[in-house]
Amino acid sequence: MRNFIPLFLFALCNFPHASGQTEGNNVFGSDQVLSVDVTFYDSDFWNLLIDEYEGDQNYIPAAISITTLDGTTALDSVGIRLKGNSSMNHPGDKKPFKVDFNRFISGQSYDLLKKLNFNNGFKDPTFVREKIFYDVCEAANILAPRATFAEVSFNGIPWGFYTVVEQIDDQFLDRSIGDDAGHLFKAGSNFNNGDGEASLVYLGSNQALYEGAYELKQNESDDWSDLIGLIDFINNTSNEVFEAELADHLDLTPYLQSAALDNLFSNLDTYTLSARNYYLYHNMTTNRWQWIKWDSNETFGSYAFGVPGNMTELDLDFDGGNQDRPLLERIMESDALREAYYAEMCWLRENWFNSAFLEPRLDELKALIQSAVYADDNKMYSNNQFENNFNTNQGGMGGTLYGLKPFIEDRADYVDSNLDCTTSIAYSDAGNASVSVYPNPASEELNIAFDEPFTSLCIFNAQGQEVLKMMNPKPTVLRIQDWPQGVYLMVFETATCTETTRVILQ
Repeated sequence: MRNFIPLFLFALCNFPHASGQTEGNNVFGSDQVLSVDVTFYDSDFWNLLIDEYEGDQNYIPAAISITTLDGTTALDSVGIRLKGNSSMNHPGDKKPFKVDFNRFISGQSYDLLKKLNFNNGFKDPTFVREKIFYDVCEAANILAPRATFAEVSFNGIPWGFYTVVEQIDDQFLDRSIGDDAGHLFKAGSNFNNGDGEASLVYLGSNQALYEGAYELKQNESDDWSDLIGLIDFINNTSNEVFEAELADHLDLTPYLQSAALDNLFSNLDTYTLSARNYYLYHNMTTNRWQWIKWDSNETFGSYAFGVPGNMTELDLDFDGGNQDRPLLERIMESDALREAYYAEMCWLRENWFNSAFLEPRLDELKALIQSAVYADDNKMYSNNQFENNFNTNQGGMGGTLYGLKPFIEDRADYVDSNLDCTTSIAYSDAGNASVSVYPNPASEELNIAFDEPFTSLCIFNAQGQEVLKMMNPKPTVLRIQDWPQGVYLMVFETATCTETTRVILQ
């Protein structure tokens, strides 16, 4: 079993996400199944869509009507195009597609959004893998798009049940980060004129060597020196400099949370294995890069090409196997960074990656979408497979489609057997002091009580940054509503006793 050992070596910064924006609240703010009716102006719309997907990927015009819990909105002259890579292999005509509301009418939007993505449930009999993964991201404040569901018709013909996913663009950046002036790169060749993986391997200073694997999506520029500089740092610095200065280049704690969540869910169709399906944003306010999740439809171990074994037993420090993934590899090679990663994994495991949190949510989503799934005559799997895959494994394209509930239970058991996430550790030469810290997890206030005097109390974040020191402390209530979320270590000392308690702020 790996023990979680706090290493007080260096300071990291965690910048909280901005809030208060309202883009997409009607679409994503409530559990619902949208009704989306698309009316193409050209009766030969399907052949046009296929031709554009195989060619220049231009949008074709259509009218759209979207009904949410807040009512119906109709718009003319929106753009529609097919999208996706492997999900285009979905049988029949139920392909993933994208809607661009202002493609043909400048400034037109829906629910203050410019675009929406419609995913077709490829490799997911339950239709909820992507949705629940993004729900956990939202609960844990990890940068990721929001998702909901929709029943879609084309020219009056029922087309199928879809997952609707938020676009990563300037509106997403405004809402979630509060900064949209920097470069936003989409990672992965995506089989569209691309010739390489977005592995963050350094290829030299020539920008052209990276253009097949990364795509600049925001604030387009001919100067990619900031991205190349990040990749150069990741690959070519000494171990000491990498460990000490990575947090100056990358918003590190959120990245560790993001990477740990991918591991918990065995979400490998991302940087970890496929080296695609993520975004990197250069925040000009903090001058740090931020990691944004994307295309998470193959969570719960559905994408495991070349990785042997049961995906519920994926190594907790899996860094790509035989693939070059220098960012993950160097984090796992550093004792301090690896322990910080484990701390975030413990935090996620205790709060969200557990049956007590996830199973009721799965039941809610299943009840929400069941009738719509049953009504979808174009779906990839049967109604029985929809019902059964919540609880049992199913065969599918590319291998096993793990039952969601047993996957969570088995994966959590594996984590608990290989990583000590014990809430508190106490030791003493003359008996333990009595310390009480509550609530745990906490969000607004933290009550600290104890029976005998201590000479000092130090509080560290999981990466070792001292955030508070009190000499001869008294029982007190700390206001912690402005502290960054995550794992903190409280070290109480007397002449004969040291007690260390781990608390979680969320």
